[in-house]
Amino acid sequence: MRNDTSSVSTLNWEQYSHLVEEVSVPARTVLLREGDVATNAYFVKKGCLRVWFNNDGKDVTFQFFFEDQGVSSIESFRSGKPSLFSIESIEPSTLWVISKINLDVLIREIPGYQELMQDHILQRMNHYARLFMSHIKHNPEERYLELMAESPHIIRRVPQHYVASYLGITPVSLSRIRNKLMRQKK
Repeated sequence: MRNDTSSVSTLNWEQYSHLVEEVSVPARTVLLREGDVATNAYFVKKGCLRVWFNNDGKDVTFQFFFEDQGVSSIESFRSGKPSLFSIESIEPSTLWVISKINLDVLIREIPGYQELMQDHILQRMNHYARLFMSHIKHNPEERYLELMAESPHIIRRVPQHYVASYLGITPVSLSRIRNKLMRQKK
């Protein structure tokens, strides 16, 4: 397999700018609703998005996306099947939005772009595997400490009830863990 990802980084993106739309959305804007078919992919220029699903009336967050990260319901986007999750803005956000048809143009016309997309998908799969393993291997306090060590920006930018959901605990449990750790520091 040929690796032309260097071609992507040196590309004159202006010639493809008509394929992408820049949009600004307020906080708590649902970009994709669970059960709908994904017709767009998003790239975060500024802001924060979360990916979540409904589990018996309880909202479960399982990934956050910040500046310079792309997100879509990849499975739904490629297959046309209903999305297993929702995508929502946490902060006011500026996004670049691309339709499936236009993304297919980029993949077809830009050498190395398909490999770039495959790398992105593999990174997402790795994130899901790490999250899954963390929930099996670690207790809530260990998961919080791991999050603090690996992704402190999440704790700084994301409301605590979403952090708690991401860790698989209640906001009250998260507050107890944080208070315990603060007492231990003293």
